Amino acid sequence: MANPRRGEIDAELGGRTRTLCLTLGALAELEAAFGADDLTSLAQRFETGRIGARDLLRIIACGLRGGGEAITDDEAATLATPDGLPGYVRIVSRLFAATFGEPDRSEAPPVPREPQGV
Repeated sequence: MANPRRGEIDAELGGRTRTLCLTLGALAELEAAFGADDLTSLAQRFETGRIGARDLLRIIACGLRGGGEAITDDEAATLATPDGLPGYVRIVSRLFAATFGEPDRSEAPPVPREPQGV
């Protein structure tokens, strides 16, 4: 099960739930793949909203490796999502949000509230 506080998400790929995480190593791999000098350059590349199928594949494969799977880009390309293309886009969007923004709290257990009036 993914830990959103560590930037992890769970996603259904290839018929099972898998954990994805853009670790420091995965981010370095993405910088190299996209020719970005730093994380800011990498983020700017995707801020335009223009993203190709090859981009989705690389990001998902890096996320899977960061989540602990020994998988190549070619192997990741064979993993289907139940929602097709919109599903891949949603996975990448959630992965970026977990990495660079607020964690996806829908997957985290609720934080217990302190007792009132004690």
